[in-house]
Amino acid sequence: MVKGLENNRNSGKGKGRGGFSCKKSTFDVQGSQLTVDSWKMMDWDYKKANLPTYARGLFTTTNERGQREIAVRGYDKFFNHEEVRETEWRNVENNTRGPYELSVKENGCIIFLAGLKDGTLIVCSKHSTGDRQDSDVSHAKAGEQWIDRQLERIGKTRQDLAKILRDMNATAVAELCDDDFEEHVLAYTPESAGLYLHGINLNLPDFVTYPHDLVNQFAQEWGFRTTTFIIKDTIEDVKTFLEGIADTGAYDGRDTEGFVIRCQSKANTGQWHDWFFKYKFEEPYLMYRQWRECTKAVISGKQPKYRKHKKITEDYILFARKQLHANPQLAKAYLANHGIIKMRDDFLASRGLNGADIIRQEEQDGEDEAVTRDVLLATVATIGCGKTTVALALSNLFNWGHVQNDNITVKKGKPQAFATACVNALSNHSAMIADRNNHQKRERKQLLEDVSKVITNAHFVCLHYVHDRRNYDRIREVTRERVLGRGDNHQTIQAGTKGSEEVVGIMEGFLYRFEPVNQDAQPDDGFDLVIDLDPCVSSRENLETAISRLYVEYPKLFDGQEMPTADDMDAAIAAATNEYTVDIKHEIKGRDDRRGQQGSRGANGAPNGTAKPKEKKLEYFAVQVPAPRINAILEALFRDSTPEQAKMYNTLKHQRRIQGAFHVTLIHRTGATEHANQWAQLTDLHKSKATDVDPEPKLGACGVRLERVVWDNRVMAFVVRLNALEGGEQWNVTNRVAHVTVGTADASIKPVESNALLEKWLDGEGGEGIQEMMVKGNVEVDGTVRGVLQKH
Repeated sequence: MVKGLENNRNSGKGKGRGGFSCKKSTFDVQGSQLTVDSWKMMDWDYKKANLPTYARGLFTTTNERGQREIAVRGYDKFFNHEEVRETEWRNVENNTRGPYELSVKENGCIIFLAGLKDGTLIVCSKHSTGDRQDSDVSHAKAGEQWIDRQLERIGKTRQDLAKILRDMNATAVAELCDDDFEEHVLAYTPESAGLYLHGINLNLPDFVTYPHDLVNQFAQEWGFRTTTFIIKDTIEDVKTFLEGIADTGAYDGRDTEGFVIRCQSKANTGQWHDWFFKYKFEEPYLMYRQWRECTKAVISGKQPKYRKHKKITEDYILFARKQLHANPQLAKAYLANHGIIKMRDDFLASRGLNGADIIRQEEQDGEDEAVTRDVLLATVATIGCGKTTVALALSNLFNWGHVQNDNITVKKGKPQAFATACVNALSNHSAMIADRNNHQKRERKQLLEDVSKVITNAHFVCLHYVHDRRNYDRIREVTRERVLGRGDNHQTIQAGTKGSEEVVGIMEGFLYRFEPVNQDAQPDDGFDLVIDLDPCVSSRENLETAISRLYVEYPKLFDGQEMPTADDMDAAIAAATNEYTVDIKHEIKGRDDRRGQQGSRGANGAPNGTAKPKEKKLEYFAVQVPAPRINAILEALFRDSTPEQAKMYNTLKHQRRIQGAFHVTLIHRTGATEHANQWAQLTDLHKSKATDVDPEPKLGACGVRLERVVWDNRVMAFVVRLNALEGGEQWNVTNRVAHVTVGTADASIKPVESNALLEKWLDGEGGEGIQEMMVKGNVEVDGTVRGVLQKH
């Protein structure tokens, strides 16, 4: 198992021989000299066949004889009903056997406990222990506090629990439910908070788990809270029971998010094995989440956005505004994820209703808001991802509209013409696919706004071909092979006519400009649903992923049509691939958004008959650092801080004032005279590498160590240190303090103000108005050095 994982470790070169990638992280174990290795795969990889293991939450170490062993083992990744092929009802009926154990799905965060060879009890979250700064650390620490509390209550020790789990060669799997620590959707009072034990897994590569009655027996012996479960003998009984509970969203007098169904399956292997799937109830939990986001928008001074449960949500917002006005302290606590449930419950109490009552009343009043039409699916991709193949397959299977941007031939106003074509398609079809790269935020903003002007109740779904920059080498390999292999059968990239170097250059331009989808920020918060697809897998696999999600999220969109079979999807992909021919061809010269003529060019590189465009000047040189990494570090830093420390960060976050991209400025053009040699050297290096296709090329690489974060009530920034990578160049800054600006309190404050803040901090000025926090653990991120051109 470990050899298989090692062979597919993400080393910056894309996926391994097994067609998937995994991340390995090594952690110290608190109170021990031992370390454990955590293995993490992307969620979509768990849908693939023949993985070394399907454990989601996996830690390995060595035993007393120096042999590799599993230290901690979570469940095999399991999916919602109808989410994947195996969880479709007809396949569950054909491939599983009882008894079927249905346990109430608790609403918290998962905690693993196991015993190590030196007698230490390891307590960890899904992918980490509690000894390093990352997104799961606080959960692991909270789990430790709870296990200590319950062991003390029953007069036992960590060593006692570690020994029994070690002897069993097992991992205890619990759900941490504690509203004082972290609120979710369902409420847990102090009397009901704690660690709910819902599984005991053997530490084996294949999934083997204890039956629920023995799990509850162990829970009672060791002070855990038990989870409610019932047993059904047949899958027909299971289905009848779940569909009945779905009408109210409550079981045994208590709201529940859903059930986990445990049984045995022979799917894929032909042998009976332990297998789980889940059945989550959509309502009233989607309504509750909508109320939560509306409240946060009100607190942040923004217009709440909501598309469902409109009447009751309007009443809720009015109630929330009054509560916030009467008690200003509520806003601060709410943004820190406290008081969410109380606000909701107070509103429900004022109406004398519960969530299930509201849903039932809406149905009786004819307010069934199930989506049946006006669904626009927008692709977000680069060249060669297979977006048109998937779009054509969806169109063939469901008779949906399909508009290709390349078929829009107008000379002016093409974006608006594309949106108009999409609107027209929706007038004739229940759904349509807006087939355009949409790889930049401005394109998505334009499409969503222009369509919404005409169809005010449109539902926007994003087919997001995820471009993880750590996986760019693999994406390049796969997409180039596709594009160069199809020759001239493409509307904008005629690989058979153009040279491969020119084609690759055009594709690189798209990759460089790709802006990932972020539903927490504009314009991507306008999407009702984002479906993540993998650009490196087959279009057939992405088609099934998209259809599975759409059937779960919009079941009535399909007007009773059963989910297509594997043969149906195979045929749709074959038709899209084999029958597609290009009628209208365009030519692009390295940039998809270049304006002006695209005809032959003169000796000066400009289109014949026109003047050469004015060259953009260099604005500054910088070390660009990955935004997801910076955002994760910020989140981890402030999650465990005091409310006063986190105030500025939370303000920036909820008012969307955290920058979308981060960099360390090496030198700005305003300093070109004072630092003439450095400016000249960097300018010469830039000119030697820049091309029409790649006007802002990579000049080098640099390690950026984050040392501390400093802020006042106007601006926040990281103080950093630049480190030369092995065999690389040392890069220097002209600012007095090397830094990464995080964000500013409002649009009138420019990021350059971080210079003044850090100079005051360095000189000890500013008094109590300046705060700081160290970044523990020598956190260093990889940076890319580039020259950045003026925007205008």
